[in-house]
Amino acid sequence: MRLFTAIDLPPDIRDRLEGLMGKLRPLARINWSPTGNLHITTKFIGAWPEQRLPELRNALARISIREPISIRVHGIGFFPNRRSPRVFRASVDASPGLPILAGDTDSALAKLGLPPEARAYTPHLTLARIKTPKGLASFYKQVEELGDPEFGSFVADRFFLYHSKPGASGSVYTKLSDFPISKQK
Repeated sequence: MRLFTAIDLPPDIRDRLEGLMGKLRPLARINWSPTGNLHITTKFIGAWPEQRLPELRNALARISIREPISIRVHGIGFFPNRRSPRVFRASVDASPGLPILAGDTDSALAKLGLPPEARAYTPHLTLARIKTPKGLASFYKQVEELGDPEFGSFVADRFFLYHSKPGASGSVYTKLSDFPISKQK
């Protein structure tokens, strides 16, 4: 099973991102993410044996309970940069709980034998993947003109374990479990 953990987006933010992607899609032959697949990854797990799924769920359920996480989605750009783009993304700003959740998830899963992340956690939304950054002049120009678009803010009160399977038009994500993020009283 190919797995990851993530925070979902509310419909209004998905709709705003779909509007942006619809405007830019004709300008670039790149691999656009289906809007329904947009999420904020907290941990990419990768291949995981199905028989160890209960162990994984238990580890995620034991992650300490915290305050809900305030998240703002705004701005667009490229990873690692515009000169060598591999990913077209929307920016995510969040309260300290988001990197803490990512770190706690990483630590919990390291105890199960999953290698910890080597890079610092950088929350974002992958809008498209760029294999060949050629013929994108009008796309880059439009992105530049858009500046720092605002897509909205929300409060995340849970995160999810997802299963990713290849599909005819990209990956198909299925929620396997959800885990609350809330302050214990």
